[in-house]
Amino acid sequence: MMHMLLLGSIGSDLAKTGAETAQTFGVDWPHFIAQVISFLIVAACLVQFAYKPVLAVLEQRRQRIAEGLENADKIKAELARTAALQREILDKANVQATKLIEEARAAAAVVQEQETQKAIAQAEQIIAKAREATRIEHARMLADLRKEVGTLVVETTSQVIGKILTPAEQERLAEETRRQLAA
Repeated sequence: MMHMLLLGSIGSDLAKTGAETAQTFGVDWPHFIAQVISFLIVAACLVQFAYKPVLAVLEQRRQRIAEGLENADKIKAELARTAALQREILDKANVQATKLIEEARAAAAVVQEQETQKAIAQAEQIIAKAREATRIEHARMLADLRKEVGTLVVETTSQVIGKILTPAEQERLAEETRRQLAA
């Protein structure tokens, strides 16, 4: 209860002090009220024509920033997806390139093997022809040699015996010589 009395006395003291201050400084109530009304009109105009548009612009800017951040996140995600796709495509291209290189190497090895086989076959044919030519030449030379030896034997025999041999005797001597040379 004591508090109430104190508050009551403080309230009356404040009212007295306010009235005394107003009287001391010369408060003119009609002008004061006119100034309050003018202040409220100016404050209302500022709220209506300045504060609300500024708030609207700030809200639009906040929305654009939010959209920009959202778009930046979308762009980052799209870039990450594109980078992953690019890596995947490059990996596939590398695999295909490696496969093509291996196939080319295999094809080159096959072609090289085929060409080597052809070259070997041609070399063998050339060697076989050369051997055949050598064999034929050898046989021809042996035949010529036998003929010459037979002729020499017949001539030598006819000179040793001192008479001319008949063609039948010459042929018989030549044949004997050939048999002995062949053995």
